[in-house]
Amino acid sequence: MRLTVAQALVRFLAAQYTERDGVRHRLIAATWGVFGHGNVAGIGQALVEHADAMPFHQGRNEQAMVHAAVGHARQTGRLSAHAVTTSIGPGATNLVTGAALATINHLPVLLLPGDTFATRPADPVLQQLQTPHAGDVSVNDCLRPVSRYFDRIGRPEALIPAALEAMRTLADPAATGAVTLALPQDVQAEAYDWPDGFLAERVWRIRRPRPDRTELDAAVRAVREAARPLVVAGGGVRHSAAEDALRDLAERAGLPVATTQAGKGALPYDHPCEVGGLGHTGTATANGLARAADLVIGVGTRYTDFTTASGTLFAPDARFLNLNVTGFDAHKQGARLPLVADAREGLTALADALAEHPARPVTWTAAKAEWEARVDAAHAVTDETARPTQTQVLGVLDTLVDATDILINAAGSLPGDLHKLWRTRSRDQYHVEYGYSCMGYEIPAAVGVLLAAPGRPVWALVGDGTYLMNPTEIVTAVQERLPLKLVILQNHGYASIGGLSEAVGAERYGTDYRLRAADGRFTGPPLPVDLGANAASLGMRVLRPRTVGDLREALADARAATDPTCVYIETETADSVSGPPPAQAWWDVPVAEISTRPSAVKAREEYDRHVTARRRHL
Repeated sequence: MRLTVAQALVRFLAAQYTERDGVRHRLIAATWGVFGHGNVAGIGQALVEHADAMPFHQGRNEQAMVHAAVGHARQTGRLSAHAVTTSIGPGATNLVTGAALATINHLPVLLLPGDTFATRPADPVLQQLQTPHAGDVSVNDCLRPVSRYFDRIGRPEALIPAALEAMRTLADPAATGAVTLALPQDVQAEAYDWPDGFLAERVWRIRRPRPDRTELDAAVRAVREAARPLVVAGGGVRHSAAEDALRDLAERAGLPVATTQAGKGALPYDHPCEVGGLGHTGTATANGLARAADLVIGVGTRYTDFTTASGTLFAPDARFLNLNVTGFDAHKQGARLPLVADAREGLTALADALAEHPARPVTWTAAKAEWEARVDAAHAVTDETARPTQTQVLGVLDTLVDATDILINAAGSLPGDLHKLWRTRSRDQYHVEYGYSCMGYEIPAAVGVLLAAPGRPVWALVGDGTYLMNPTEIVTAVQERLPLKLVILQNHGYASIGGLSEAVGAERYGTDYRLRAADGRFTGPPLPVDLGANAASLGMRVLRPRTVGDLREALADARAATDPTCVYIETETADSVSGPPPAQAWWDVPVAEISTRPSAVKAREEYDRHVTARRRHL
């Protein structure tokens, strides 16, 4: 069939499917686009030509489009992805942050940036980067280090192997992430006679690799011999849909299960084996068990510094049994017991092998109950007419939601509060992107989740700093008539980084939103900004509660709403009222070794005390 390169690519993408456990999904369920001179005449025209085959979503910001695609991919368990097309130049480079987020979190997204002319009829063209030492470099090369696969399609026929390799990468649980096919604008418009096989329906079966017998036998022995084992459930549990297998293993063997940010929800909060979040933002229950553990069973986790408390959390003699679909992650923490397999298959094999082994007694009930009491204290409200704290906002929301609600967050102080305090009711309720912790992720990701899970209440929780980073996809939610529920917490600055600044001796410099005083310092009153008015100007219905009582009514109203609704609330500081429990484990942020300021000197003394506990597990 004779089609342009862009037309053939759209037709090809519309015919790609994944299949896992006998269930089929569209691999590329839709395409997002912001059009410019690098893609409007190619991909743009092709999307019109084949609108019946490829759904289209109009984005407002290139980075935000990738976040929306990532939100969709996570909600679908990585079984379905979106494509994102942009013009050349700034449109393409705006993809880099989103691509990094996708690749770090192992979530599939297809990037289709326009590129400069392959035939070079004019050199340079508008928005072209020129480098004296290389004629084949374009700004799209910025996407190479943050893509799991990258290719530039310089000839029509080159699309065939590149497109197939792109789909293979997107559908591979061990390799997935951002995939980039850079498309020179002249090549997009070229016609070519495409073989029928390229445009035919193709199914990519998602592998569930089973564990090696020798590795499995060693893992089973380790679990049987361990006196104080602890499971660390990461995002791989969710990607594999392994929650039931994890619950079965935990119940059979009597194993406590702590969770990373990506793994929270692997067990519901009230399951006897669930002990809460782990690491710097974790609970005292989970971290206490981690410090005592002689065997750490990591399932689908990358062991980031927040999870390991920068290498200070686990005992020096702890052994690591890591079940992961990638060998790279299975060998982390110097693991002597890697188990390279799909999470569900590996957990099932472990549970079956341990079927006759008596379950350990549950010894953490009292510690868990004590932590739940601290959660209640943080949520407690004594005056319904007062302005709420951030943790009280979460407490009020906690009383309104059920297992169908989905909460989305990524950056600021909220991830720490949520990891410690949120009572997760379902496997996909807790959606906190903490692999890249990207400010501005929440609103576009919520749009992507709404597209993947229509009919479910989806909440984007953001602070004022995050809102200012990327509110543009509110317009998309309005255009698509999606009932986005946005909660903006106004605390007049960067609450999280402000606290960190104070802790490391930087005295909260540059972290408040205040007018400059006469001496040039940011010590004046809060800025006269109204983010609620901004959200309203973008098309949202905005509710403005002022007290805890008002907040209850506003959140209930937003939850029932069928149109995009924002709850804009100014929060109280936690100095004199309830707030979150402090960090239960350390996080390494190096402090100035030399300073004339007493705050920095004191912070360095504290840093030197903590850093001595860091260790390498070998």
